[in-house]
Amino acid sequence: MKTGRKMALLVLAAVLAVMAGTALGSVSIPPGDILAILSGRLFGTALPPDIGPGYPAMVTDMRLPRVALAFLTGAALAASGTVMQSVLQNPLASPFGLGVSSGAGLGAAIVIVTGLASGAMGPAILPAVSLAFALATAALVLWAAGRLDRGAGGVTIVLIGMAASLFFNAVMDLLAALSPAYAQRIGLWQLGSFSMREWSAVWVLAPVTAVTLAYFLCKARTLDVMTFGQEQAQAMGVDLPRARGWLIGAVALLAGTSVAFVGIIGFVDLIAPHVARRFFGASHRRVLPASALIGGTFMVLCDLAARTLIPPREIPIGSITALLGAPFFLYVYFTGRRRGRL
Repeated sequence: MKTGRKMALLVLAAVLAVMAGTALGSVSIPPGDILAILSGRLFGTALPPDIGPGYPAMVTDMRLPRVALAFLTGAALAASGTVMQSVLQNPLASPFGLGVSSGAGLGAAIVIVTGLASGAMGPAILPAVSLAFALATAALVLWAAGRLDRGAGGVTIVLIGMAASLFFNAVMDLLAALSPAYAQRIGLWQLGSFSMREWSAVWVLAPVTAVTLAYFLCKARTLDVMTFGQEQAQAMGVDLPRARGWLIGAVALLAGTSVAFVGIIGFVDLIAPHVARRFFGASHRRVLPASALIGGTFMVLCDLAARTLIPPREIPIGSITALLGAPFFLYVYFTGRRRGRL
């Protein structure tokens, strides 16, 4: 099948997933009613008389921002994972493994424990501090890798990132143990959630995702070269330390912004890039948008499962992605070992 048709199928799957995520829930809303409500909000058309009085608010103020944020988060994490795997020449690399997600989570936990998240500025302070910790974590990992390994090899960066991730998770657990009143909230943050999210989060994440993805596409050729290894990239004139630093910084910005609003969600940044490469080859001009679409669609479907499998309770989204991602991680690991990539 040609690339254009594959991409069209991905777009169609994304649209259907968004429609399903908006239509299904504790109350099912027919797709026709959703379109009528959106038309009324956008163009001022009259609503059909058979639409329930609470449906417009449910669609535009509750489900659509949640679904939009889920799609953007999945797309952001998937694109970040695609770049990390190429930059570090490691099929298991991800922002989660770099420590970015845990660093952002630690920043959020500190804000929660200090009570700043409960104040009037809490909705703005928490994501801002979380993002700052994500960027600081990326800078710290790169600095430490450069000190320990002058070439700052991909393996060194991954190992230091994993150590940082484990350390930050331990600190979060310690904060939860020392602050029982906030333990549940910290625990929920560590598992991720799209519940009660508003359009304000979407308006922040959407431009960050669009601009960062555009930057990655501009660097597609560099990413293609870096995939072949450090020596090959340097032989082709790529300033590897500089390119790696800028790309990892952009990954930290994108993944950190996502985590800052919804908490820590793993494995999406591992699954989507591998599926995209399986069907779209190695070129990042095709893999990056495909991975973003796959990640966004996957996240919307996981969130739909999280809130509909055991109603009225909601399963943490991180638990859903981990249940699917852990076996996939083992598959990638053992496949990579057989092929000599790990």
